[in-house]
Amino acid sequence: MRTMKKSQKHKSILGVCGGIAEFVGISAFSIRLIFLVTLPVSILIYIILANSMEDMHTL
Repeated sequence: MRTMKKSQKHKSILGVCGGIAEFVGISAFSIRLIFLVTLPVSILIYIILANSMEDMHTL
């Protein structure tokens, strides 16, 4: 079972968008663009994901 983890390679702020992109298999830019388009809601989602996703270096 794969788990979504914060990215160390595609890290802009905390690595959340890069981690989602690596998990789904698309570019990190497109995930960041989706987060920008859905900005009011995405801030809350980003904060929740930043606190709940595992870091890559903790494994």
